[in-house]
Amino acid sequence: MATLSEGDRQAAFAGQMAAWSARREPCGLAKADLRAALDAADDWVDANKAAFNNALPAAAQAGLTPAQKAELLMLVVARRFRAGA
Repeated sequence: MATLSEGDRQAAFAGQMAAWSARREPCGLAKADLRAALDAADDWVDANKAAFNNALPAAAQAGLTPAQKAELLMLVVARRFRAGA
């Protein structure tokens, strides 16, 4: 799976700003810095997708679709974040 398109990155950026604004959650970054962080995160995911796949047990590597693997990763990251909050 390739990095997000420019349109998808812009939509994700706008959506995140809207979510934080709706929760009245402050963000200590300028808009340009937040967008750069989003772009860097997307690039990091692309550069490290093979490492994540290789970390999974062989059955998961073979039996899960790329979308299911991504959902699994998002579940773990979300749970870890909530656990530390």
